[in-house]
Amino acid sequence: MTSEPSMAPITLTTVVASTRPGRVGRSVADWFTSQVAECDRFESHLVDLRELALPFYDEPHPPALRQYTKSHTHAWSRIVDTSDAFVFVTPEYNGGFPAPLKNAWDYLVVEWQHKPAAFVSYGGVSAGTRAVQMAKQVVANLRMLPIGPTVSIPFVNEQVDDGAFRPGKIHEAAAGQVLEELARTATVMRRLRSGAH
Repeated sequence: MTSEPSMAPITLTTVVASTRPGRVGRSVADWFTSQVAECDRFESHLVDLRELALPFYDEPHPPALRQYTKSHTHAWSRIVDTSDAFVFVTPEYNGGFPAPLKNAWDYLVVEWQHKPAAFVSYGGVSAGTRAVQMAKQVVANLRMLPIGPTVSIPFVNEQVDDGAFRPGKIHEAAAGQVLEELARTATVMRRLRSGAH
């Protein structure tokens, strides 16, 4: 039945973009994945780019060929390939996103295609929104679908207590909107990838 794929849980992978010491990104991502866990539409996974430790892109062949020679590339490919949707948790560095996030995107091509991408950004007064605008251009070039709703967290350090992010109601509401839109778009795009009508 063509309806069965849409009924299966959506595999949602949340990616922590910052790898620097002292970052707050992991605490923000842990909060967001706790929100995902409350929604039975998703099967939640967390990828921390600091733990994944991809080296600067080191494959000899263009990623579109999928002729991978390194074990870390094969491992990353499996994670992305089996995901239906993504949330990228990112700070803003000099008006853009962190280099490790761009590196992680650049490792692969086909595995990203026809999957929705959402963003949770954080920072100072700008809340990381300029990083998200730049990132949307990149994921669109990978033939992902950047969704409209986002979670934007200004002055994030004021909301981190003893290493844990303490969200306000506005952040929880925004997360709910992101998850609702991801569920809708991921379901449709999974049908697209499977060729179902």
